[in-house]
Amino acid sequence: MTTSHQVIHSLYRGKRAERVGLVGQPWPDTLVAWVQQGYPTRMVYKEAGEQRRRYDWADGIMDNMCMDTEAAGEYEEPVPPWEHFGFDVIGVGPSFDAWPLRGGPGGTLASGQLIEETDEWVIRRNGAGATMRWWKHKFGTPEHIGFHMVTRDIWERDYRPHLLDLDPGRVRVEEMRKNLAAARETGLWVNMGHEFIWERARQSMGDVCLYESLILDPEWIHDYNRVHTDFYKKHWAYVFEQVGLPDSIWLYEDLGYKNGLFASPVTLERLIFPYYKEMVEFLHDYGLVVCLHTCGSTAEALPLIVEAGFDVVNPIERKALNNDPFLFAEEYGDRLAFCGGLDARVFESNDKDIIRREVADYIEGMKARGARLVFSEDHSISPNTRYESYLYALQVCREHMRY
Repeated sequence: MTTSHQVIHSLYRGKRAERVGLVGQPWPDTLVAWVQQGYPTRMVYKEAGEQRRRYDWADGIMDNMCMDTEAAGEYEEPVPPWEHFGFDVIGVGPSFDAWPLRGGPGGTLASGQLIEETDEWVIRRNGAGATMRWWKHKFGTPEHIGFHMVTRDIWERDYRPHLLDLDPGRVRVEEMRKNLAAARETGLWVNMGHEFIWERARQSMGDVCLYESLILDPEWIHDYNRVHTDFYKKHWAYVFEQVGLPDSIWLYEDLGYKNGLFASPVTLERLIFPYYKEMVEFLHDYGLVVCLHTCGSTAEALPLIVEAGFDVVNPIERKALNNDPFLFAEEYGDRLAFCGGLDARVFESNDKDIIRREVADYIEGMKARGARLVFSEDHSISPNTRYESYLYALQVCREHMRY
């Protein structure tokens, strides 16, 4: 019988696969809600300093982002979705700290300079000088409040110098080694991932400054991207040397919103995609598959994504303009694999008739077009989806997943 690793290898490497792949991403607060609906938990031993989420099962809440464990011991947490649902892919972290000023928040809500805190949210200044408001007990993107890196002079004086050299202290080597070894034992396809130049710029200089600078100061954008690309290459190389190789790397770069791209294809081609192409080639030299995760409208960027050499695109957000996975498969299926594409609102309907129709139609439609598909939602699964509804969606998926 073909293993999960073999299935994903075939799909991502352009070979014939016996079935569609399967992965999903319920938000942490979704898992908390699902535990109240019968989702299983387990006890896991954590060393002091290892990252974990803190749960209050009685009140049905959790900490939004991972915290450092204060004392070694066993802690209750939801069974990992990859294990419970039988996914084909497992992720490995934590990623390295890529902020100019180390410490946050690069995966921990507790890191970064605390500005203000209430029972519901916390405001912290990240390592690029930007202040963000995070929900403490809900999962989601932070609210962008204010930015310090708003001129090239500030970038060059306060932040650029901190990104020029390899800094091994940014990588939690022992924790990553342990997590990679455990992931390998599952026999699943192993992912690592990180944000890259676009998403990091939005969280450093802010959307308005970024978009204006694309036009008014493109040389600053080139310098920002050059420094960060070199930084990421040095630190990924260090991870691979000290920790080991995964099977694939995901770059998390939301290039669009619901009605289009944040910048024109011409601007992206000139200022952003040369660095994507360089990073993809760097990762390909290690034999890795490279996926671009980009929410929002993706259609106008797909020629650039293909040209840059990405192997997989995700999540194909169905609510966004011109994101038709069937058309994507027809035009680019010989060069790209697809992960995602099922409208998450289908799950949220909690209606079995709708779920059966939409899941079956999507999978059969992609198969009919010869698409190399890893079935997944087009956006993380929210608490609006009931546990039993998602179980039913996976049942229907498995009924239709054979090529």
